[in-house]
Amino acid sequence: MNKKIAIIPIIVIIGIIAAVSQMGVEEMAETETVEIETVEEVEAMVTIPVKAARPACGPHPECYIPSYYVTKVDEPVIWLNEDSAFHSVTSGSYNEPTDMFDSGHMDPYGTFSYTFEEPGMYPYFCTLHPWMAGNIKAER
Repeated sequence: MNKKIAIIPIIVIIGIIAAVSQMGVEEMAETETVEIETVEEVEAMVTIPVKAARPACGPHPECYIPSYYVTKVDEPVIWLNEDSAFHSVTSGSYNEPTDMFDSGHMDPYGTFSYTFEEPGMYPYFCTLHPWMAGNIKAER
């Protein structure tokens, strides 16, 4: 008889645990909402690669990939900063910047876009890393 008395509370406790855990699952299933954010992938024409902030990348062309890019007039050129450092895309050269375009400091994995309206050669550089330089040729 004592064994039956000891088993009954255990069965009751197991039943209560099962009921409570089932209620929690049902409540979570009803109230949990998952939102999925879609991110539009940007097709960059020019990439700033990882470690471009190190002087070892210059004066070689791998500071901007490609360092020479040909585009059509009125088509945007997109730069993508794949480095973990801040960079810029600024028209002109380090010693002679122009005010045609300037990305400002681009965050890591940030992008900058510019549309050239006239044919010509357009040098650019990084204001933070003077060894980084490239050229855009815009043609009709």
